[in-house]
Amino acid sequence: QVQLVESGGGLVQPGGSLRLSCATSGNSFSSNAMGWYRQAPGKERELVAIISRGRNTNYADSVKGRFTISRDNTGNTVYLQMNSLKPEDTAVYYCYAQIRSTAFWGLGTQVTVSS
Repeated sequence: QVQLVESGGGLVQPGGSLRLSCATSGNSFSSNAMGWYRQAPGKERELVAIISRGRNTNYADSVKGRFTISRDNTGNTVYLQMNSLKPEDTAVYYCYAQIRSTAFWGLGTQVTVSS
């Protein structure tokens, strides 16, 4: 069975950095799009960044210039480098992968930005 496992979340001060990783396993086919969504308390889940098989990227306006999404050579691991973090970035971050025509989700990793 396909599994997505996130890592790298934690508590950081405003202006700090974190790097999230998400590794897929159990998939016979590489992912098409992979990305990151986040959900803050009391808010809907929103797209943070997405990267295609061809490494095209899209970002939410709120994170442009601060976050960078990438994936490894196999296409099975996606990363999110988060710099200049703000309290507004506090959320559970979920990894997303489209494999063939099916969407898969990780269980999420908590990112807290606080003094």
